[in-house]
Parts: sequence; structure tokens; C-alpha cells
Amino acid sequence: MCKPIILHIKSFLSKFEKNGTNKNRFLNLLYLYDYFMNEVYSKRMRLKEWAEQDRPREKLLRNGRRLLSNAELIAILIGSGSKDETAVELGKRILAAVHNDLSELSKLTLADLCRYKGIGEAKAITIIAALELGRRRKDNVAREKPQIKSSEDAYHILKPFYADLGHEEFWILLINTANKVVGQVQISKGGSGTVAVDVKSIFHAVLNAKATGFVMSHNHPSGALKPSVSDKQLTNKIIQAAKCMDIRMLDHLIISDEGYYSFVDHDDM
Repeated sequence: MCKPIILHIKSFLSKFEKNGTNKNRFLNLLYLYDYFMNEVYSKRMRLKEWAEQDRPREKLLRNGRRLLSNAELIAILIGSGSKDETAVELGKRILAAVHNDLSELSKLTLADLCRYKGIGEAKAITIIAALELGRRRKDNVAREKPQIKSSEDAYHILKPFYADLGHEEFWILLINTANKVVGQVQISKGGSGTVAVDVKSIFHAVLNAKATGFVMSHNHPSGALKPSVSDKQLTNKIIQAAKCMDIRMLDHLIISDEGYYSFVDHDDM
């Protein structure tokens, strides 16, 4: 207890002794009050303080995942702690038991994790699953992204998308600064002789993927490879929009069962 409270106690005790009041009864009440202050009130305040500090989800949203400690990442996985400790404190205790070694943590079994107060079967499974995903990512050899060096490279990537189609579709390949394909997106689907294209959807897809360029393509189910007037108008329209946004448009391919037509190879763009 703090010094002012002790002085008050001595003062009360002296009065009680003068009045002949049962000092033991007073002391019992005093001990009860002291227990309440130390064990109940102070604990509630500690939890209230943690509510302001122990917010790993918000921290991740605000600062990014790399600034979170391992204990905070575990806290996000388990969601909550127990009545005696927060999720972050529980995460720290689990990590301390394995000397803060994530490799050792990944060796813990379901039963091992469930021995910790606050960790039930569901939380233990969540931790094990997250560590297994990390292990698989480490073991997975990244596949080399295909690079577009010519219209033929783009054609071989796009050809399977149009195989055996009886209607027109419009696809784009998303390209990075090294001309490597980072994704492909279907922009629209039409009828047997035409397909409507929303230009905004093309650039939305490019920006969303953080790509720096793209290759346009659509198919002609009829087999004809010569571009129509509307094909040329659309190509010119998108070229101008791409220039305004400093985005590279590498080519526009028309694909059919007979082969492909490249706007770049025929100096049409």
C-alpha cells in the first residue's frame, strides 16, 4: 500500500483502540479492502491498459505486416487470450517456451499447444495450419514467369483461352517492366460476331495488378484474321488512353483456329 493509506490506517487504529472497538474485526475488513484493490481493481486496470496497446490487427492495417512481432502475429491467429493474459502475452509465453524459434514452434503437436492455458483445439489447429502454409511456401520453388519477346510468345500464352470457343471473348495479359506476364484477365464476353469492351475495365485490371503494361487480345470464331474497322478504332482508342496514363500497350492480337494477327507485326499501332 502507499504511504498515505498507511498513515490513515494508523490513525483509525488509534481511534478504535480508544473507543474499545474490536481491532481484529477492523483488520479483517481492511484485508478484504486490500484484496479488492490489489486483485480485482488493479487487474481490471491492467486489462484496460492492454486494450489500448494490444491491437495487432489494427497495427497490421496501419503499419503493415512486417512491423509486427512474432507474438503479435500469433495473437492475430488465436484471436484472444485468457482472463489472466492478453493474446499477445500468451503468444510471448508460447514463443518463450521454444526459445523464440519458429522452427521449434512448428514441431509442436496439437496436444503440446493445448497445454497452454487459453489455447484450445481450434486455436491450436489455426497455429499449426499457419505454420504449415509457411513451410509449404518455403518448399515451393517459384515458377519462372513467361516473358513476352514477340507476338508469337503472347500468342502461345493466349491460344488456350480461346480454344473451341463459338463466341468472342476479350482477354489481356498483364506485363511487368521486364515484359514478364504477371497475370491474365478476361475483360468481356460477347456473341459469335462481336464483343463489347469497357476501356475502363482494362486499365482498372492493369492498375490493380500493379502492372506496367499489357497485351490485348480477342478471338474471331469465324476464323477470319483480318481486323475490322471497329477493331482498329478500339485499338487506337486504347493506345491513346494508355499513353495518357503512362502504361505500355505491347500489342493487340486477333486469334482464331487459323492462327493469329498481330497489330504490331503489321504496323497497325
